Amino acid sequence: MTAVPFSSGRADPNQVGNDQAGGHGHARARSDGGPAPKRIVVSYGFWIFLLSDIVMFSAFFATYAVLVGETAGGPTGAQLFDLRNTGIETACLLASSFTCGLASIAVSVRNRMWFYAAMAVTCVFGLAFLGLELKEFASLVLRGAGPSRSAFLSAFFTLVGCHGLHVSAGILWLLTMVAQVFAKGFRADIERRILCFALFWHALDIIWVALFTVVYLMGASR
Repeated sequence: MTAVPFSSGRADPNQVGNDQAGGHGHARARSDGGPAPKRIVVSYGFWIFLLSDIVMFSAFFATYAVLVGETAGGPTGAQLFDLRNTGIETACLLASSFTCGLASIAVSVRNRMWFYAAMAVTCVFGLAFLGLELKEFASLVLRGAGPSRSAFLSAFFTLVGCHGLHVSAGILWLLTMVAQVFAKGFRADIERRILCFALFWHALDIIWVALFTVVYLMGASR
């Protein structure tokens, strides 16, 4: 039996951190079972977070569906909801999702000015959405239809308010991303964070479309 030498003069291509041939060592390491790129790991972990958030919203939707008829003799959705106001809210959020996509394209081509402009418009649309939602909540409370009026209104304020809190957190995240790009440029770690922000913002858009359909459109038709 021929003994295998313990070490040779060549670097091990499967060793983490080996960068032979302009990075081909990393590619071979990953294909042979080495660590996945950080971008894939971060994206995968963030998808898990988004799915857990969707599970939470699904529970809120189910609760609302059970309690939608429990008005305790109070007003119903058909008497309270203003579809014109919520239609404008929906338009603002859909437009913000479009401009957020433009910001992602600006990141891919490394154009700072287009990135700043797209993120600024996204922020304006998001703030307009929040302003209209707060106006709706204030109007309902002034009309005696606050969250303590009935189980239906408790479920409504919880579901819609939770989405509004997520939009508020998204706007703070947006401002943080703009500040980081301004200070550090399009570094790899910042690009990963912007990708996660875009996924989060688009997920909020999808959830709102479901919320607008189930809560407002179906509620106003009852």
